Formats: sequence, C-alpha cells, structure tokens
Amino acid sequence: MPLSLLENEILEQPAALANLIGAENVHALALAEKLRGKFNYIMIAARGTSDNAARYAQYLFQMANRIPVALATPSVFSVYKKQPDLSGALVLAISQSGMSPDIVSVVEEGKRQGRPSLAITNDPDSPLAQIADDVIPLHTGPERAVAATKTYTTSLAAMALLSYGFADDPDMLKAVEKLPGWVESTLVKVLPLTERMERYRFMDRGVVIGRGYNYCTAFEIALKVKELTGVTTVPYSSADFLHGPVATVHDGYPVLAIAHSGEVQQDMLELLQKVRGLGAEVIVISDLEKAREFGHLSFAIPEGVPEWLSPVVNVLPGQILGWQLAIYKGLDPDRPKGLSKVTETV
Repeated sequence: MPLSLLENEILEQPAALANLIGAENVHALALAEKLRGKFNYIMIAARGTSDNAARYAQYLFQMANRIPVALATPSVFSVYKKQPDLSGALVLAISQSGMSPDIVSVVEEGKRQGRPSLAITNDPDSPLAQIADDVIPLHTGPERAVAATKTYTTSLAAMALLSYGFADDPDMLKAVEKLPGWVESTLVKVLPLTERMERYRFMDRGVVIGRGYNYCTAFEIALKVKELTGVTTVPYSSADFLHGPVATVHDGYPVLAIAHSGEVQQDMLELLQKVRGLGAEVIVISDLEKAREFGHLSFAIPEGVPEWLSPVVNVLPGQILGWQLAIYKGLDPDRPKGLSKVTETV
C-alpha cells in the first residue's frame, strides 16, 4: 500500500531539517547582525500551526536572547483597520504558504511605519515573502498533506537559528545541528508503537498539557488531533490546568502530557501524579523515565535534547498519534473534514 501524503511528510522531517539548517545557518547569523540594534521587541504575526510556532518564539527569544515578544492580532490590522503604533518593533511573520492576507497586512503596516520585517515561509515567491524585507525559506519542498508537519518543525528550527544568530553562540548552532539525528531517533522509537495507539480509537475528548517551551507543543498536538480526527482536544499549560480545568478529569479521561527535563519538569511530574490519581488515562511524551512511568502509553524522547530545542522533537509522537487515530477511526488523514491546505483569512 502506498504511503499517505501525511505519513511521507512525517518521515521526511529529518531530511527537511537538515536541508534548512545547512542552507540557512550562515544566513541567520547575517540577518541577526543586520537587525541588531534596530528594534526593541519582536511582533509576530501568524495563524493556525504557525501561531503555535509563534508561541515557541515567545519563550525562545525572551529566554535565550532577552528580547520581548508580542503576538499580533491580525484582524486588528486587516478587518478593524486600527493599526497600533509599532515603534521599536521587528515585525516577524510566520506562514507556511505566505498567502494569508491578514498576515501580509501586518507586515505591510510595519513597512508603512518604517519597521524592519522578516518572513519565515515555505514559499519564497509568496506575497508575504515579497513584501517582507528579508526571508528565511523553510526548504522543505512541497507540503501536500493538509495537516502541517514538516513546515511546523522547520519553522521552529528556523527560529532556533535566528536565536543563535542574535546570541552569536556557536554552542547553540552545534545543538541545532543535532536536530535531524534526534528527530530520526524519535521516529524510530515511536513508529513501532502505532498498534498500541488503537487503544484510543473511541476517544472523543481530551486535554494536552505542556509548560514553558513545550506550551506550544501542547497547542500543536491538540491541533493535529482535532484536524485529523475531529476529536475535541484542548491545550493547557500545567499551571492553567490546575486553576479549574482539572475538575474535568475522571476515570478514563485522556490526558496527554509533555514532560521534558528542565526548569518545569518537577511541575509536570506533580501534575502527572495528580491526574493519574484522579483516574485519568495518561499518555506521556518525555525524556525522563520517571515521567514515563505515569503513562498508560509513553513515548521516549532521546536523552540530551536541550529544553530550548525539545519542542521540535516532542511534537513528533503527537503527529503520529493524530495520524494513527484518524486511520483507526476509519478516516482519511489526507482529507480532513472541512479543511484545505491553504487557508486565506482576511
């Protein structure tokens, strides 16, 4: 049986990341040098999967580079036409297709106000790439599956390269260059577990929980499951989840948690213990054995992946889970209900 478009693109991620890193590491350093001293904060415009990549950027640039980050509200620019003052901003737009008019409108307004702009996109000939001052192309080749996989992980890696450029830290680049190998290793570990995912074929709701750098991972995995299966999955940070939503947990309630080693690991371990005690059906993505012990189903991430790069790797089990749940539910993962590959919102 031929591979689905989605399966192909999940498997292409190590090569896609290697292509991006090899093509853009020098460019990222040059871009950072060009931009240094020309902005005080980054305003990011994005939608959908790219918006989840923007959540990663919020943590990355603020913690690794001490640069404040804000997320634009595109409809303020495109629908309400109440453009805010962008003084001091670097306008960063993230869009796989580079086609959505509302994202383009944010960059257009930035240019009108004389602000520098940068686009991260898979199409260097798109309207977004044409209007931005500079572009980091994703170099993934065409992405045909409706559910984005390789353009998401390469978007994260592109921002990791830009962060390295702003820091001018060779050790950061050395870590980024290990991403293709870590991703390949994760795929090798997770793919043999697909038969165990049938356990969740009748799942009709659930939550995905992460914190810190992996807050974005919770959002992206929840989105993939919703897109591919129609199952309502809600993302939370572990802190927000304990401020009320934990009351929804009951026997058999699905809770997927991303618990990577680092600053928030103790918080996530405590959450895993709590939800397991409440009877939740727990799925764990972690490089920590003690975290995986809480899972009814667990996915091991290679040791040594630094927390700041872990979202590139931790999303992979969620991509595979969404793909497999679609198949077990009798759905076509290449034709999610109501969706098209390019969504152009005004």
